Amino acid sequence: MKKSSGFLKVALLVTGFSCISTSAHCGGNVTGRIYASMARYKQGAVVYLKGVPGKIKPKNVTVAQKNLEFTPHVVAIPIGSTVSFVNRDKVNHDIFSADPSKSLDINNSEQGVFKKAVFDKAGVVNLLCTIHSEMSGYVVVLDSNHYAVTGPDGRFSIRDVPPGRYELAAWSEKLKSLKSQTVTVKNGETSLVSIQMRK
Repeated sequence: MKKSSGFLKVALLVTGFSCISTSAHCGGNVTGRIYASMARYKQGAVVYLKGVPGKIKPKNVTVAQKNLEFTPHVVAIPIGSTVSFVNRDKVNHDIFSADPSKSLDINNSEQGVFKKAVFDKAGVVNLLCTIHSEMSGYVVVLDSNHYAVTGPDGRFSIRDVPPGRYELAAWSEKLKSLKSQTVTVKNGETSLVSIQMRK
């Protein structure tokens, strides 16, 4: 009986240590929905957590110019990430931005050729095409690994968040948050939040 008890304690200790060292499997989730005064603006908002410990992990993402649109219209990335721009249309494009966090002036006239840019400063970068003035998109560069872009119904889900209490922030092309919020994340649990925004 004593041997079994000792073995159980060791097993629990190993499991606990594994949970601490592998937060991807032991963190919590933050899910919720944006509620807006104008329903059509709920899609494409960026919801993210501030102050989460851990090294920022850059990513590689692709933004296409297709059917005279930037696709996706809004992309969120951590600082240091690389965006590959590609022209999927049969017409010439370019990519321009004069935003403080990233200036761009990329000739993107060759179809199917990837033009890369590194985004190394937090901020919102408005993508434009000087050839087609109706085209616009956004790259939202975050000092965070934990974020999500809302779907058509305003829903979002941020997964594998280390336990703790964090500030919850949201950015939208058309909307503003009505108040600041915090969220508490616990291992193995899902925290539900609602974000009120207005034009």
